[in-house]
Amino acid sequence: MALLDVQGLGIAFPRARPVQDLSFTVAPGETVALVGESGSGKSLTALALMRLLPPRGRIASGTIRFDGRDIGTLSEHRFREVRGREIAMVFQEPMTALNPVLSVGVQIAEGLRRHEGLSARAARARAVELLDRVRIPDPHRRIDAYPHQLSGGMRQRVMIAVAVACAPKLLIADEPTTALDVTIQAQVLDLIDSLRRDLGMAVLLITHDLGVVGQWADRVMVMYAGRRVEEAEPDALFSRPLHPYTQGLLAASPRSRAALRGEALPEIPGSIASAQGQPGCAFAPRCPLVAPGCRAAPPPALARQP
Repeated sequence: MALLDVQGLGIAFPRARPVQDLSFTVAPGETVALVGESGSGKSLTALALMRLLPPRGRIASGTIRFDGRDIGTLSEHRFREVRGREIAMVFQEPMTALNPVLSVGVQIAEGLRRHEGLSARAARARAVELLDRVRIPDPHRRIDAYPHQLSGGMRQRVMIAVAVACAPKLLIADEPTTALDVTIQAQVLDLIDSLRRDLGMAVLLITHDLGVVGQWADRVMVMYAGRRVEEAEPDALFSRPLHPYTQGLLAASPRSRAALRGEALPEIPGSIASAQGQPGCAFAPRCPLVAPGCRAAPPPALARQP
C-alpha cells in the first residue's frame, strides 16, 4: 500500500488553477523526485500536502490519502498532530523559514515538546543529538546560535534537523539545495538520503535540476503547468525520455552531452503556460512535435513501470 496517494489534485486561486488533475503515489521508504521548471506547480503541490497554501489558495478537487487516511477531511486541529510528526517539510529558503529571533536549539525543540511531550531539558538534549546527526560540528555550542550566525549549508542542516526531529514517515524536501554551492548540495542530498535509510522514511524531493535526481531518486515525475507529463525511473528517463518537454529539459541541462562538448545549450522556446485551465496540452505552444489533436484535450501522462 502506498504511504502517500494523491488522486486528481486540483489547486485553485480566484483567477488561476496552477495544479490540475495531479495524481501520484509515494511508497514507504521511497524517494520520488518532482521535477519541472519554475511555475510548474511543484512547490504548491508540497504546500497543499502540508495544508499550508497561500491565502486565497484552496484544494479544489481530488483526494490526499496518507497512511490509509484521507487527510483532506481532517480538521485543522487534528491535522496539526500529523504535520511535523508524520509529514514534515524542508522549505526552500532556510533563512526565511527559520525564526531569526529564536536560537536554532529552541526551534528544533519546539516540535519535540509539542508532539512528544518532552520537558525543556530533555528536548534540548535531543536537539543537541539531532544537530550532531545532521553533521553540524560542535553541536553543544551551535545549539544556542541564531540563524544569521550560521552559513547557508548549516542553516539547511538545521532545517533538516527540525523536520526529522519526530522521525516523520514522509519528508518533503522543497528545493533543499537552492543557493548552495555544488559541494554543499551533494552533502545535503547525501544527508537526506542517509536519514531516509536510518529512519525508514519516504522522501518527496522537489527540484528543477534533473542532474540531482539520478543518484538519489527511485522515481522521477516531470511536471509542466500543474500536470504530470511523464514518470519513470531515473535510468529510463535519462536514456529514453518520451515527452517532448522532458527531452527539452534534458537537452538544456548543464550536464547534457552538448554542454560536455562545449556547445551552446538549446532552449525551450516561449515560456510556461498561464495557469488558467486551458484545454489541450499546455506544452503545445512550445512543442516542436505539436499535432492538431494536442490542442483539443490534454494527453495522458507518460508513465513507465519498472
